[in-house]
Amino acid sequence: MEERNKGDSLSNGFDARAFLRGLTKQPGIYKMLDAGGEVIYIGKAKNLKNRVASYFRTGTVSPKQQAMVRRIAAIEVTVTHTEGEALLLESQLIKRHKPRYNICLRDDKSYPYIYISTAQDFPRITFHRGAKKLPGKYYGPYPSAGAVRETLKLLQKIFPVRQCEDSYYRNRSRPCLQHQIERCTAPCVGLIDKQSYVLDVENSMLFLDGQGNLLIDRLIAKMEDAAARLEFEQAAGFRDQIARLRSVLEKHFVHGEKGDVDIIACAAKAGIACVQVFFIRKGQHLGNKSFFPKMSADHEAASVLEAFIPQYYLDKPVPGELLVSHEIEQKSLLTEVLSAQAGHPVAIASRLRGDRLRWLNMACSNAENALSSKLSDRQGLYARYVNLAEQLGCLEVPKRLECFDISHTQGEQTVASCVVFDREGPVKSAYRRFNIAGIKAGDDYAAIHQAVARRFKRLKQGEHEAPDILFIDGGKGQVNEAQKALADLGVNSVIIVGVAKGPDRKAGMETLLKAGENKPIDFTPGASGLLLIQHIRDEAHRFALSGHRQRRGKAKKSSILEGISGLGVKRRQQLLKQFGGLQGVSRAGVDALCSVDGISRQLAQRIYDTFHHQQDA
Repeated sequence: MEERNKGDSLSNGFDARAFLRGLTKQPGIYKMLDAGGEVIYIGKAKNLKNRVASYFRTGTVSPKQQAMVRRIAAIEVTVTHTEGEALLLESQLIKRHKPRYNICLRDDKSYPYIYISTAQDFPRITFHRGAKKLPGKYYGPYPSAGAVRETLKLLQKIFPVRQCEDSYYRNRSRPCLQHQIERCTAPCVGLIDKQSYVLDVENSMLFLDGQGNLLIDRLIAKMEDAAARLEFEQAAGFRDQIARLRSVLEKHFVHGEKGDVDIIACAAKAGIACVQVFFIRKGQHLGNKSFFPKMSADHEAASVLEAFIPQYYLDKPVPGELLVSHEIEQKSLLTEVLSAQAGHPVAIASRLRGDRLRWLNMACSNAENALSSKLSDRQGLYARYVNLAEQLGCLEVPKRLECFDISHTQGEQTVASCVVFDREGPVKSAYRRFNIAGIKAGDDYAAIHQAVARRFKRLKQGEHEAPDILFIDGGKGQVNEAQKALADLGVNSVIIVGVAKGPDRKAGMETLLKAGENKPIDFTPGASGLLLIQHIRDEAHRFALSGHRQRRGKAKKSSILEGISGLGVKRRQQLLKQFGGLQGVSRAGVDALCSVDGISRQLAQRIYDTFHHQQDA
């Protein structure tokens, strides 16, 4: 691929004719930029010149495209060898830049898997998210952490394989509660032999591989064999396993499906779209998930699907078939690129019959219901914004709110939080925490001043938008400090409101104080705008508290170990990982500590003495 020239920005706007004269007809992607250099749209083209020129033909573009074209100050293009390469690059750049006029998928999380550590003598089954670096088998991806945990819970009831951390497993001296409730066979203390345990692991893998019927046949044969040997208690155990397994299979297995299939349905209305994905792996329904792509205007469901599929699948494992609710215009290009990325054929189908049509209709119904709920929530949230503006006497309905809170324990490990809401609710990607330092312990006023100053200094540098209203969890003193911090930075366009706790900290009894006014705001009791304030205040409190606990936990972990001579940073980290935290290290004996690489017997003895002398004291 090679970079091409930028379009020149003239004083009266973008000179499209001059730019198009030198534009190539090769395939590639184009980025449209506004006067501030922000990318507002990214597209791909088989013929760059023809595609870009289409935006500047009068009478052929939509009102949305006209609004976008009026903002263009420059265009950058990147030439690719094929249209498929352009599709890949377009998807990557849309995820990176999230342009205003593109349909953008707001989902960057890696998806969870079930992991089985088959390389161990007594393997564990557990939740896994992230890179697949450990040796073993991975099953998924699952649509959510909840779906993984539900499957793990079912597996424990049928095949009691351990799910505990290795550090916990290695340091057991007696069976844990999971053994007592018959969810584990306690290999940690030798209550099951390796052969019997491995059989449970193999049966678990058969279940996850979608071989439920084969697994039932094997268990029936074992039940009959045990009965023939007059081992009726063992036969009854197999009978109960079969019954539980049949019950699970009836709920989770999809009739007529044996491979990997995703069912994708889209519903769009009033500038919002919902994409519903049903995940089927090895004939087993793993669950479903709703996605709400970011859109600047109305789009047809088919165009939303066409944007969703490459953004979602080009960096994830792709199943062999995608069953979609609407016909996709560039289906052949998508199947070609997805097949190349996946390393196996990928088919996209929309004309279905029988059971597949029934599943697709179910996905469509779920998408429409989720969209209706989203529209209802958005209307309700907007009504709260309108009421908030009325109660605070704002000239316009606010678009962006921020709230600060402080958390500490007796002045130690102070953390300030900043949470952000827009008209769609919490904007979690914009949340920030600040570790407060250099102030007198317990001085909340100084903490608020420092946090607000640090946050808005970044605003002055153009790192984020300014809020219309800044809420401070606190009274007049905190509000005054926030006001001083903004005044020092020359920021005077933000309304500052303090949220002081009411009697007995009861929700709805808060006192609201506006910066520059002596009397509290006369807020109507039970007003919907007050519910919005409570929501953002509670979210700021939660975010500050969780940050403080993390900081306090890190300090606690490092403080005791840091005082041991000969124990450097890497060895401290290794100890904490090997034993699952500071508590595990404190319980370990000298021999167990010696088993960690780099820990000599003398050093292990010092570590052991440090914890046990403290306990004796």
